[in-house]
Amino acid sequence: MGHCGQFENNYSRRDFLRKTSLGLGALSLASLLDPGLLATNQMSGTGMIGPHFAPKAKRMIYLFQSGGPAQHDLFDYKPLLNKMNGQEIPESIVNGQRFTGMTAGQASFPLAGSHFSFKKYGQSGALFSELMPHTSRVADDLAFIKSMHTDAINHDPAATLILTGSQLSGRPSLGAWLSYGLGSENRNLPDFVVLVTKDKYGQPLYSRLWGNGFLPSHHQGVQFRAGKNPVLFLNNPPGVTDSNRASQLQYLNKLEQINLKETGDPEIEARMAQYEMAFRMQTSVPEIMSVEKEPEYIYDMYGPDAKIPGTYAANALLARRLVEKGVRSVQLYHQGWDQHGNLPAAITTQCKETDQPTAALITDLKQRGLLEDTLVVWGGEFGRTSYTQGQLSATNYGRDHHPKCFTIFMAGAGIKAGITYGKTDDFGYNIIENPVHIHDLQATILHLMGFDHKQLSYKHQGRRYRLTDQFGTVVKDILS
Repeated sequence: MGHCGQFENNYSRRDFLRKTSLGLGALSLASLLDPGLLATNQMSGTGMIGPHFAPKAKRMIYLFQSGGPAQHDLFDYKPLLNKMNGQEIPESIVNGQRFTGMTAGQASFPLAGSHFSFKKYGQSGALFSELMPHTSRVADDLAFIKSMHTDAINHDPAATLILTGSQLSGRPSLGAWLSYGLGSENRNLPDFVVLVTKDKYGQPLYSRLWGNGFLPSHHQGVQFRAGKNPVLFLNNPPGVTDSNRASQLQYLNKLEQINLKETGDPEIEARMAQYEMAFRMQTSVPEIMSVEKEPEYIYDMYGPDAKIPGTYAANALLARRLVEKGVRSVQLYHQGWDQHGNLPAAITTQCKETDQPTAALITDLKQRGLLEDTLVVWGGEFGRTSYTQGQLSATNYGRDHHPKCFTIFMAGAGIKAGITYGKTDDFGYNIIENPVHIHDLQATILHLMGFDHKQLSYKHQGRRYRLTDQFGTVVKDILS
């Protein structure tokens, strides 16, 4: 096939009309209205997307507790479970709900009261388990949603749903949508950074949870790892200097510009933006990872693990440093909340690892004036059952997956501090007041970031996709 024939296959009449009438026209209009905005959007590869209205939040930190924290042992205290401990859960409460394959074969479903004591904290009177002594001190900065519910009953689809808006893989993640919509505040760091607690096991985490899906590849989350090479393949190989790499990029850019002119493929621009970002990150990443310059009182605030790279505490501190430098979205993943058995001991370990750093992060952001425009979200993909999985004893119990109700909390920009929203029944099994679906949560997050979730869309394979696909309602009662 000749050169012209190849061009015709790659570049259609529709592409030509779209790029000349909409592309050039939009660029011209943008340059007249706000040249600075045009430069920022070109740099970030986001096109002409921007907030639909003035945002309350400029950035987000999502503390994802992978596995499903047991709400009855942390925040959603149910005295009736302790009173009826060991008794069968009433069928009128279960009401035919399906169980997972892990408990469907059980002959009985005895209720399991929490082994942990609860108290009210702060002027808000929020209930906290004894497992959360540090987070309880920031009670008046938090907004609890105790009426979350989801459509998925197993980890993979549930995590995929809450982080991408669909149980099916292939959709852009929440952080990717924010990158696409808002671009970057720091051209030397990614829009979207992912931190995973090292050597922490549980349900597997997949990169699609922070992937770009069908959005340009620039918007995918970049995972920062502990150790000498926090970003894979970032450093120059032996024998290649910075000037060598700069020359390579210069010539590669010339070749890609020819390719772009011939094909009009926008992914070429996204790919080049990634190459250039990687080159700039060779300097910016070592600087941001150099936490040894933090004062000692900061380490004391985040706890004894804060000096151990890759721990939840160290990552929480790094999350603060990243948003302080203009990173738009940080997702911190902590595994191990999947306590089907041995819950009292296992959840105690989880809280020791996460309680103090979580409280420290909120306090640290607040004292630096960052909490007022940073949104913090804490929670998992679903909750746990009020009945035990397996044998119930005087010292031990487990809890199965429970999608019908669970608890998360939010803090920071645009959030009404010191409130509890939603309510579950006395068994902690069903929602009886103000249910909040996953899509409601996503719509609320986008609203705080300045977007109408029904309008933030991307056309792919002939249809326009959204994080929520237009489902969901902004939870206005939790907004300040």
